[in-house]
Amino acid sequence: MTPSPTPPPRSAEAAERARERCPLPAHGLLEPAGAQRDPVALLRSQDEGRLPELVPLRHERMAASPFAFFRGAALVMAHDLARRPATGLEVQLCGDAHLSNFGVFGTPERRLLFDLNDFDETARGPWEWDVLRLAASLAVAGRQNGVGRGERRGVVAAAARSYRRAVRGFARESTLAVWYAAADTEQVRHQYARGKEASRRTEAALRKARSRDSRRLLGTLTEEVAGRPRFASDPPVLVPARELLGPAGRTALAERMTRLLDGYRETLVSDRRFLLDQFDVVDIARSVRGLGSVGTRSWLVLLTGRADGEPLFLQVKEAGESALTAAGAVPSGAPGAGHGGERVVAGQRLMQAASDTFLGWLSVVDADGVPRDYYVRQLRDWKASAAVERMTPGGMRSYGELCGWTLARAHARSGDRMALAAYLAKGKVLDEALADFAEAYADRNDEDHRRFCAALEAGDLAPGPARPSRATASGGPSA
Repeated sequence: MTPSPTPPPRSAEAAERARERCPLPAHGLLEPAGAQRDPVALLRSQDEGRLPELVPLRHERMAASPFAFFRGAALVMAHDLARRPATGLEVQLCGDAHLSNFGVFGTPERRLLFDLNDFDETARGPWEWDVLRLAASLAVAGRQNGVGRGERRGVVAAAARSYRRAVRGFARESTLAVWYAAADTEQVRHQYARGKEASRRTEAALRKARSRDSRRLLGTLTEEVAGRPRFASDPPVLVPARELLGPAGRTALAERMTRLLDGYRETLVSDRRFLLDQFDVVDIARSVRGLGSVGTRSWLVLLTGRADGEPLFLQVKEAGESALTAAGAVPSGAPGAGHGGERVVAGQRLMQAASDTFLGWLSVVDADGVPRDYYVRQLRDWKASAAVERMTPGGMRSYGELCGWTLARAHARSGDRMALAAYLAKGKVLDEALADFAEAYADRNDEDHRRFCAALEAGDLAPGPARPSRATASGGPSA
């Protein structure tokens, strides 16, 4: 048996201070909501600045179930986390580490890895905020899937144990070993796909991920006109620029997007700039993807290779401030709180074992003259997420353990893993505490969802401003 690491004095002192601020059992407590806590008002505040014609779609998706609401309500939980004692052991946070924000994706070397896959809310902060959100998501999703209370506690405790043991394991590894650690598909199969059914589903998910590439997208997102591909209209999910701006505006937008991509190009390393230069912009469309980000500005850019016409789809997605910053959990002047797109990219590169070849950022001045930050990534390149709503109790347990390990690796890369390991200790105190918190927060989420649905039915969540003109509604870069 490998002995536990002896943390250096500085890390040992940090762990001791963390225990004084927040003893392990305290992670099981959920502070009273208080009379001033208003989840509907918090979510309404997020609607400001979003495209008003898409806000009702966001509300509709969030109202669908308590888990859908939880996914879209990162700001609400960030508000709650900001008002609880913190350990002070800071790492790079995902900021929204719920079950659906993990998945499989392809590396530049064409390997399939399991990792975090959403960093819109990333920021520096205490490690427990990510783990608390993961734990709560397991309880909320477990209720929706009909998992009994006892089994739900077991699922959450297993994920917490996986996180705790992984952090302690990483504390025994060298810095480079931690940096190179990754959950590849073989590890996922052997360690987490237990039983024939789990193995079958895992293999099916991996096949699906490998099939999701730009050529496949060409057949689902585009149509051919005069021998050239262009985005097919599917409002409100996909609206080509030609429908938003008209012919003159579309031409100006394409030219403007090409110039803007030059700025994005400078955020890539030299070999990837060379690769991008082999493609030309063909068409642009506004897209709606995900749940929590519905209503923010998101564009798809279709490029084709100059030599062979190979398609490349880039997603240009608006990046505002992190929900953690908006809720007061992270100071607005904290490192990385400047350019929103750069914040997302820096967080993703730090937390992921390998990142998208085309990951970068840019700034845009909208048609209404408002400057906005964006990040850029390749769309759906060997990417797939688990169907959380179809998970059995056993599958949810295995998946939670995998998510716990993955989160531990990201935190070990970006924080003082020796101090964190010393703080977590060997016992099950943290595991049981997180199981308590998850159930309590699932109760609160149920109540928040009920209040949200009531407000929606009463018309208290109307988008507000009248529908803007076609040019302004695009939310696109000014020509």
